[in-house]
Amino acid sequence: MNKSQAKKAFVNAKTKHETGFDYVVSCMNIITPFGKKALTEKEPFLPGEEDLLRQEYQKLNLVRKFVEKNPQSAGELLRIFMEVKDIHFTIERSFKDTLSVVELFETKSLLLKMNKISKILNVKSNIPQDYLLNDVKPLIIKLDPRNDRLDTFYLYDEFSEALGEARKSRREIEANIRQEQKNLKDAIKEQYGIELTQKFEYTASKTNEAQIKKLKEIPELMQTFEDYISMTFSIKSTEKMDGFQKELSLANQLIENEELAVREELSRAIGLCAKDMLENCIKIGELDIAMAKVIYAQNHNCTIPKIADEHIVEFESGRYIPVEDVLISKDKTYCPIDVSLAGGVTCITGANMGGKTVSLKLVGLVMMLAQNAFFVPCKEAVVGLSNYIQILIGDNQSLERGLSSFGSEMEELKEILDNAKDKSLILIDEIASGTNPKEGFALTKSIVEYLTDKPYITLLTTHFDGVFEHEDIKKLQVVGLAGVDFDKLNETLIKADQSMRVNIISEHMDYRLRVVKNDAEIPQDAINIAKMLGINEEIIESALSYARG
Repeated sequence: MNKSQAKKAFVNAKTKHETGFDYVVSCMNIITPFGKKALTEKEPFLPGEEDLLRQEYQKLNLVRKFVEKNPQSAGELLRIFMEVKDIHFTIERSFKDTLSVVELFETKSLLLKMNKISKILNVKSNIPQDYLLNDVKPLIIKLDPRNDRLDTFYLYDEFSEALGEARKSRREIEANIRQEQKNLKDAIKEQYGIELTQKFEYTASKTNEAQIKKLKEIPELMQTFEDYISMTFSIKSTEKMDGFQKELSLANQLIENEELAVREELSRAIGLCAKDMLENCIKIGELDIAMAKVIYAQNHNCTIPKIADEHIVEFESGRYIPVEDVLISKDKTYCPIDVSLAGGVTCITGANMGGKTVSLKLVGLVMMLAQNAFFVPCKEAVVGLSNYIQILIGDNQSLERGLSSFGSEMEELKEILDNAKDKSLILIDEIASGTNPKEGFALTKSIVEYLTDKPYITLLTTHFDGVFEHEDIKKLQVVGLAGVDFDKLNETLIKADQSMRVNIISEHMDYRLRVVKNDAEIPQDAINIAKMLGINEEIIESALSYARG
C-alpha cells in the first residue's frame, strides 16, 4: 500500500462522525471557496511525518500570535475573505480564450483583494512565508490604467488610443444626428404647431380624428406605434441622417474591434500572471483554514499538542467538544478528564451514566485532531501518530443486509482487526452487549486477550468486570459517585421533581478516570443510582448480595 492509499485507509466515515471530528470541522468558520476546497483535500499526517506535522504546528502558532496581537488586522482579513469569489476557471481560461468584460471585472476584483491581503500580511513580519502572496500589482496596473483602485471595471479609453479616438468620433456623429433631429423638431413646431417630445415623438388619442389626420399628412413624420387608444408618430430619417447613421455604424464596428483587441490583450496579460494568481488562491485558502483553526481554538480553549515519536496519546484536562457545547448552552460545566495511553489494552468501567463512551470518543477526537493539525481541546497533550484509527460503537444494524445489531458489530470488528497495523488506535465501546451476558462476557474477554499481544493502542469500555485478569491490561474506572454524600443527595432527590432526578444525579457524577488494580472493589454506582431513583428495596438488597459474590 502506497502513502496515498494509506492515508485514505487511515479512518472511515463512521469514525470521523462518532469521534466528533466531523462536528468540530463543521463548526469551524472557513470562509473562502479556496479554503473550503482545500479542507476537503487535506490528508492526515501519518507515522514518519512527525517533523512535517511539527512544522505545520509552528506555522499555526505564528498565525495564532498574529491573530492575538493584531485583532483589527485579523478582522479585516476575515472581511476580505467574505468577499472572495472562486474564479480559477476564468484564470485558467485566460491562457487560450478572450475574457468577457464581466470576467475581467471579477479578475480585477480578486486582484484588488489579493493586494489588500498582501498589504496586511507584509506589514506583519511574523506571518509564515507560506502565506505571503505573490506580487500582483503590475497586473492591477494593467487592468486599472486610471489608478483609481475601485472595485469596478470598464474598457476605459486609456486602454487604447485607437479606442479613445473611435469613441470620440462616435460622440461627434451622435451629436450631429441629435442636432439634425432637433432642427426638424423646431421646423415642425414652427410650420405645423406640433411640439414633439425630447425623444422626437408625438402621441395622439384615436378619438381625436382631426389630429390624427393632420399628423399623417406631415411629410417629416411617420407612424411608429399604435394601440387601441392612441397612435405615436416619430421623425422620419433624412438623407443627411442616413449618412450619419452609416458613419455611426462604422464607428461602432471600429469600437467593437478595438474593445475586442483590448480584451484579448488583457486576457493574455492575465494568462501570463495566472500561475502567480492561482498560487495566491491556494495560499488564501491555506491562510483561511489556519485562521479558522486559530479562532476556533481561542473560542474553545484548545492548545497545540506535542508530537512524540513513540505511539502514545496523553492529555490533561481533555474536553469532548460536542458534549461541552451542549452543556455550555444549558449553562452547565464540563468535567474534564486526564488520559495516558500507550501500546496495549486499556479498559474503562463505570455506570452507564458515567461517561465511559464520551471518554472513549474524546481519545479518538484528540488523536484525529492532532493528526490533521488542529488544536486539541486539552490543557496539555502529547500525541504519537497512528496509521489507522477506527471506532466500534453503538447499535449499527444493517437493515439492507438483514444483520442484527450484534451481527453488524461482529462484521465491523472483523474489518477492524483485519486492517489494523502496528500503530493503530482501536476504540471499542461495550462490545457484545447485544447478546446474552454469558457469551458476551466470553467474547469480550477473548477479544481483550487477543488485543493484549498486539502492537496497538486499544481502549475498550465494558460492563463485564471479569475480563481484566490479564496482568498487562490497564484498568480505568470512572470516579462516578465515589465520595458523594448519599444521605444528602437523597434528601435533595426527595424534594426534587421526579423529572429532574436523573439530571440531579448527573450533576453529582465525577467523570474523571482513575487507574485501579484488578482486585479493586467493583463500583456500585449502577445499584446506587437505581436505589436513589426509587427501585424496590428488595431488588436493591438482592442486587447488592449478587454484586458481593
